[in-house]
Amino acid sequence: MSSLEPDSETVGEAATGVTLDHVNIVVTDMARSVAFYETFLGLRRGFEGVLKGGWIDTVTGLESVEARCVFMESGDLPVRLELLEYVNPVGAPISETRAPHLPGVRHIAFRVADLDAFCGRLQRGGIRLISGPTPVPFLLPGGIRKRLCYFYDPDGVLLEAAEYRRGCVGG
Repeated sequence: MSSLEPDSETVGEAATGVTLDHVNIVVTDMARSVAFYETFLGLRRGFEGVLKGGWIDTVTGLESVEARCVFMESGDLPVRLELLEYVNPVGAPISETRAPHLPGVRHIAFRVADLDAFCGRLQRGGIRLISGPTPVPFLLPGGIRKRLCYFYDPDGVLLEAAEYRRGCVGG
C-alpha cells in the first residue's frame, strides 16, 4: 500500500481517501458569529470547547495559543464550519482588500431553496447584499439554472447563497 492510500482503520472518506471535513473561520466575537450563522443560515452548534496546550501550538506554529471553538453544523451539510475566536494571540481584522478576484479562499457557498426569501431575510436582519439574486447566464449540467448572491458575515468573510432549479429561473 502506498503512503497515500488510507489504511483499513480510516472511515468516512471517499474512494480517493479524501473528503472535505470542515472549513475554519477565525472570528472576532464568537457570540455574534454564532448568532449570525444560527439566525441567517440555520446552522446549529455542535462541539464547543477551548483549544490550548502544546498540541495546538504545534499545529498552528504559534506560541501560547488559546482559542474558543464552536462547530456549526446542519443535518443537510456533510461539511461543518469551525468558528475559532483566538484569545491568544489576537489577530488583525480582515483587510479591506478582500475582493472576490484576489487569490486564496474567497468565499463559502450555501445552497438555499428560495433565494428571494433568503435574501429578504438577510436584508430584514440588516445584512447588506453585494448584489440581489443574480442568474448565471448559462445552464449547468442536467439543464439546471443557478442564481446566487454574495454577502459578508460579521467578520467580513465573503459568503454566497445559491439556488438551483430545473428550467427557467427569473432574475
